[in-house]
Amino acid sequence: MVCVNRWIVLGIVTAVAIVDQLVKSLLVAVLTPGHAYTIIPGFRLYLIRNSGAAFSMGSSATIVFTVIQVLAVIAVLVWAPRMKARWETLAFGLIGGGALGNLLDRLFRSPGFGVGHVVDFISVGRFAIFNLADSAITIGVVLYIAGVLFGGRQREAQ
Repeated sequence: MVCVNRWIVLGIVTAVAIVDQLVKSLLVAVLTPGHAYTIIPGFRLYLIRNSGAAFSMGSSATIVFTVIQVLAVIAVLVWAPRMKARWETLAFGLIGGGALGNLLDRLFRSPGFGVGHVVDFISVGRFAIFNLADSAITIGVVLYIAGVLFGGRQREAQ
């Protein structure tokens, strides 16, 4: 089970990061930055480059976020063999995949290696603009908290 969990987490991390990067690359190619494309009322595609973290906080600390994301991806992969519950494996896979997706932006997008800006494009109502990687991280964290709060590890182990 230990080796299987490592491969499952690695698969989820890889799948999330690939989908995130493919969608970002497609939208960067077809959308005009700063122009809102309404899909349905309250849901728009709005392409921006974010040098900071969530909600554009810390825009002058891009390199710090790059280091944090490297550490997050490593931590997920190191922790993977210890996971016993399916929900935990999925949660950490989503968190790691989202961190890797945004890390790839910081490493390989302009303005340069390690200080690249993350591509954000989902705009819902008046909420902050975010991307698929951010969504994966959020869903993973919520899933993990729910699992811990509702005793998912104990029930699944029985």
